[in-house]
Amino acid sequence: MTYCLGIMTRRGLVMASDSRTNAGYDQVNVCRKMHTFVRPGDRMLVVLSSGSLSLTQSIITLLRREFEEGRGLASAPTLYDAARVVGDQVRRVSDMDRAALERDEFRFNVHLLLGGQVKHERPLLYLIYPQGNPLAATEDSPFLQLGECKYGRPILDRGVRYEHTTLEEAAKYALISLDSTMRSNVTVGPPIDLLVYRTDDLQVTHYRRFTDRDPDLREVHQRWEHALRKAVQELPEVHFPANGEQP
Repeated sequence: MTYCLGIMTRRGLVMASDSRTNAGYDQVNVCRKMHTFVRPGDRMLVVLSSGSLSLTQSIITLLRREFEEGRGLASAPTLYDAARVVGDQVRRVSDMDRAALERDEFRFNVHLLLGGQVKHERPLLYLIYPQGNPLAATEDSPFLQLGECKYGRPILDRGVRYEHTTLEEAAKYALISLDSTMRSNVTVGPPIDLLVYRTDDLQVTHYRRFTDRDPDLREVHQRWEHALRKAVQELPEVHFPANGEQP
């Protein structure tokens, strides 16, 4: 299983992903799902991947090959065009592998998040579907998720606001969202990759990988659980009719 998310704010982006991948026929326990494509001063792009590991590895390999040749993500004039580049490679791998997979009853299962900034454009965030088409995050819906979404979504719905959430706060929301998911689904787990991108940096300046023994990640987990219990204790009491009448 997988959980990846991207948060877009007026000040920049936060991208985060777990690293556990042990479902289905992929015989790998841990694999990095965050991939960066950077030309300092020109563009900073991050791809998060979810789905069959063999498929996502093929897509990232093709994207990396083009990038190193100065094509694809290296030359896309806008982030929308970059999302289309990713979609083209999704379709290319689909053309190569889908028929063989489905013949043996395996789904062509791959989703990707693309976030970043191309020079002269504000940071943006896209979800790319298995068919290769992109969906953009908006100011009204400023975060996107992949994989096991349901446990980590409520805190994002309640807290993240495009105009008002700082990058520091967005990073905390991302870690809490991941922690909530790991707490409820053991197939999502560390190491956790976290990247914070400030508008117009056009390079990676704030990145960190959290292992399961990282003291800061453990403190986030403990303090978040304590804060939740304290908040429940401080809520108004639930009152019931004195005569015990039922509806």
